[in-house]
Amino acid sequence: MDTPSQFWIRVLLADKIKTCNLKIDLPFEVIDNQTQNVKARFGKFDSPINAAVTNGKINIAGSSFVGSEMVIAVDEPCIFNLNGNDYRGKLKLALNKDGNSFDAINLVPIESYLAGVVAAEMPSYWESEALKVQAIISRTYCLYIKKHFGKNRSWDVRKTQANQRYLGIKAESARIWDVVNQTNGQVLVCRQPDGSEDIFPAYYSSACGGHTENSQNVFGGDFYQPLAGVHCPYCKNVSKLNNFFWPMVKFDKKTVTKKLLKRYSKLKELDEIVKIKSAKQSNYGKFSRLTSIELSGSTGKKSFLRAEDLRLSIDPTGQKSKSTICKIIDTGKNWTFLSGRGFGHGVGLCQCGAEEMARKGKNTKQILSFYYPNSKTIKLY
Repeated sequence: MDTPSQFWIRVLLADKIKTCNLKIDLPFEVIDNQTQNVKARFGKFDSPINAAVTNGKINIAGSSFVGSEMVIAVDEPCIFNLNGNDYRGKLKLALNKDGNSFDAINLVPIESYLAGVVAAEMPSYWESEALKVQAIISRTYCLYIKKHFGKNRSWDVRKTQANQRYLGIKAESARIWDVVNQTNGQVLVCRQPDGSEDIFPAYYSSACGGHTENSQNVFGGDFYQPLAGVHCPYCKNVSKLNNFFWPMVKFDKKTVTKKLLKRYSKLKELDEIVKIKSAKQSNYGKFSRLTSIELSGSTGKKSFLRAEDLRLSIDPTGQKSKSTICKIIDTGKNWTFLSGRGFGHGVGLCQCGAEEMARKGKNTKQILSFYYPNSKTIKLY
C-alpha cells in the first residue's frame, strides 16, 4: 500500500445508496478524508456490520461521524468485504449533496486494481501475451480517465463496463498477478493533438467484426492516431459465432421512442420517432459500420445521434444489439436490427483478435503495435 497517491485508483462500487453491509475481519480506522484525522478505531468484528446515512451523517457500526467523506482503512493485508465481495485497499463513503445517500468508493493501488480487472475483461485461460496486452491497455485507459475526468468528482472509474469491469479479489489468480507484475507500470503513449506525448484512451472491445473503428466516429473528441482503425482478420477464429454474426433482434417502436426521449431531451421535438436511417457509415467492403443515425419524428422534424449512442440507448446492456455493424429495418410495430456483426463499439483493441494473434505466436509488443499503430509502450513508474 506504499504506492504513490497519483497511482491509486478510486473505483465507484455503488452510488446513491442509503446502506451497505460490511464484513471486516481485522481492526480498522475511520478517517476523515478531508482532514486525514483519525475519527475512531475499531477492533475486529465477528459478524457483519452496517454502514448507512442517519440524519445527514455517515453511520458505521453504530457510530455517527460528522464529515462528507469517511475512509475505512483496514489493518494489513487491507481487505474488506462490501455486500459479499472482497476488495483490496480502502473504502471511502462519500455523502451526496442530498444528505440522504452516499457513494461507496474503493481506494486501491493501480496494480491491485488491475489484478481485479484483467480476468474480468478477458478469460484468464487465454494466452499470456494477450493477457499482458490487456493489463497494459487497462492500465493506460484507467489512468487516462482518472486524469481527464476524475478531477471534478470523488471517483475515477466505475466498476462496470461503462469504464471497465472490476471484480476485486474474486477475479485474481496467480496467473493474473504474474501478468500484472510482468507489465508493472507499462502504459501506451502517443503524440497528442497539441504535439506532446502522453497516454491516450486505450479503448478495446470484444470482437470488432473485421475492422476496428475510428474513435471519433464512435465517441467524438480528439483524434488520436492509434485509434484511427485497422483491418482485423483475426477475431472471427476466436469469437463465439453468435457474437461475430449475431442474430436478428426486434425492439418495440413505442419503447424505442420512450427510451430515446428520456435520455436525450433534444429529441422531444420529434414526438414519436417514425423513421430511423443511416446518415453516415464506415464502409469496409463486405460490411459497413453505422456511425451516425438520422431520426425523423411525427412532427416532421429530424435529428441526429451517433450510432453507438442509439444502440446503447435502446439496449443499455449491449447484449442484444451487439454492435453498429448492422442494418436497421422498419418491420411495422418494431425496429429490427439484422445482419449484425461483431460485439462491442469496435474502437482500439479487438480482444478476440489479440488472442488469435497470440495463438499465432505474436508477442505483446506486436499485438499492441497492430491495434494501436503510431503508439509506443513506456514504463511510467
